[in-house]
Amino acid sequence: MTETRKEAPWLFRTYAGHSTATASNALYRTNLAKGQTGLSVAFDLPTQTGYDSDHELARGEVGKVGVPVAHLGDMRALFHDIPLDRMNTSMTINATAPWLLALYIAVAEEQGADLSALQGTVQNDIIKEYLSRGTYIAPPKPSLRMITDIAAYTQAHLPKWNPMNVCSYHLQEAGATPEQELAFALATACAVLDDLKGKVSAADFPNMVGRISFFVNAGIRFVTEMCKMRAFVDLWDEICHDRYGVQDAKYRRFRYGVQVNSLGLTEQQPENNVYRILIEMLAVTLSKNARARAVQLPAWNEALGLPRPWDQQWSLRMQQILAYESDLLEYDDLFDGNPAVDRKVAALKDGARAELAQIDAMGGAVAAIDYMKGRLVEANAERIARIEAGQTVVVGVNRWTEAAPSPLTAGDGAIMQADPAAEADQISRLHAWREARNEAAVQAALNALRAAAASGANIMPPSIAAAKAGATTGEWGAMVRAAFGEYRAPTGVSRAPSNRTEGLEPIREAVQALSAKLGRPLKFLVGKPGLDGHSNGAEQIAARARDCGMDIHYEGIRLTPAAIVAAAVEQRAHVVGLSILSGSHIPLITEVLALMRAEGLGHVPLVVGGIIPEDDAADLRAMGVAAVYTPKDFALNRIMMDIVGLVDAQPVAAE
Repeated sequence: MTETRKEAPWLFRTYAGHSTATASNALYRTNLAKGQTGLSVAFDLPTQTGYDSDHELARGEVGKVGVPVAHLGDMRALFHDIPLDRMNTSMTINATAPWLLALYIAVAEEQGADLSALQGTVQNDIIKEYLSRGTYIAPPKPSLRMITDIAAYTQAHLPKWNPMNVCSYHLQEAGATPEQELAFALATACAVLDDLKGKVSAADFPNMVGRISFFVNAGIRFVTEMCKMRAFVDLWDEICHDRYGVQDAKYRRFRYGVQVNSLGLTEQQPENNVYRILIEMLAVTLSKNARARAVQLPAWNEALGLPRPWDQQWSLRMQQILAYESDLLEYDDLFDGNPAVDRKVAALKDGARAELAQIDAMGGAVAAIDYMKGRLVEANAERIARIEAGQTVVVGVNRWTEAAPSPLTAGDGAIMQADPAAEADQISRLHAWREARNEAAVQAALNALRAAAASGANIMPPSIAAAKAGATTGEWGAMVRAAFGEYRAPTGVSRAPSNRTEGLEPIREAVQALSAKLGRPLKFLVGKPGLDGHSNGAEQIAARARDCGMDIHYEGIRLTPAAIVAAAVEQRAHVVGLSILSGSHIPLITEVLALMRAEGLGHVPLVVGGIIPEDDAADLRAMGVAAVYTPKDFALNRIMMDIVGLVDAQPVAAE
């Protein structure tokens, strides 16, 4: 009896990092001991956006959604006792990708590693930051230049490293349809390859095409998502062959990692998320010819707060059971020749090609950022409207909502909290690092970095030199801002209302009546304080309020509390809404409330939305917040009526 040959499984990863580099290192070593086979590093928002931990905008954000890495000492601590030449490391970093890769290289050299043996990925996809995630720094053209600088550097020095991970994950999180996810991601890859052509030789170019990888999303519509992955494989092969003339099929392989959908995880009946995650994982593993190279799964309770190590372990075990207990890896592709699958794949490819043609006609992905952003916001608005209307069923949310209390969420410790002392500890060590370094060497390295940015030289060698000299993330970020300028991406929320009408008429009538009472249109200021770039919620609130007839003021992401309050004064706002999903709601809202009262706006209702534990929500209401909304509050029309009621209750004379 012959034994069936079993394929090697994909890389098992868990997206992790929090509090401090030392704490995250302990988590990584624990996860590796449990059977994880690759690292996926989550960096905190100051690190992602090029600020040091003691910057004004970093307040409340340090160590919240990832690990703070401010200098070489932090990177050493992060990978202590983890041999980098034997590890496959994915770093989810974009605007500061050259800097974090420079720090990684410096630590690897300190470990005595052969740089040519380093394996891993920097995400390095800035276009999706403009469209969906918001951790950009510079304008598109210099950002594209830094992406391809990294790619050219890795071709020469890190041949096993993936210099870019085209990230369609956040496009789906922002509401993209499958066709949009396919097209926008492939357009991004084309923009990078078009720019890279001038930085590597013609002989090396096919290899660089082969080093481009993708990071995708898999949602709950299992068949569609599986077909989407097969469409990705076909379309990428087509683009590499027809557009770039890559003849060798090994360089045309669609290589991707995946984190399954977080957008669909529910705060209501969160235990149901385990089933959702499993079904979504099947979409990227069952089809052998379109199987992910690496899989990381969210935890069942991510709609509630930070997952604990046990929660992450549970997600890891899901992968291990599929790979090692089932017989999945013993068979050829299960879907080849299936007529229903072939029809769906063909339809997805046709839709994606139409979107790609539109983007190419506009000059490519960089030129089409405004167009793509607007498409995402509208697609997400349509998705939410379908859930509100019950056309899209979400179990436990708009159907079968009655349920026994979950024992998984009971008691203290059910949701992990970031260490409140971690920020102070990080800042203290940052100050000590600055005191101990050779300041003259740091300044010389930063000057060389600035000169390279101005001259067009590759940004990587001077970034590595600055890392070794002891420069900080904020100093590198300041150089980028000085050399290239800062950028504010489009919000995707137009001034003109959409054609959406379902359920809006009663709200429009209430808004019109209140506006008449006030003597001018009801003014709703939507703001995103701090560094949180998850703008979907704010965009959808602003778009729905616009469609209900309110006068909206929304400037986009990354504003200081002072800037938001100044805008509220200037705009004569009747209500202020803040969206914060990074966990920094308490310090930021405390500051906003204090500033509003100081400016005589104590009577203006402040409403807040985000991933906010109930204990924190109670504290916010006690502080004076008029209403708190969390992911369970999916009915935007009800929120709109709440806002009308809050403003109407204020003793404000007509103007």
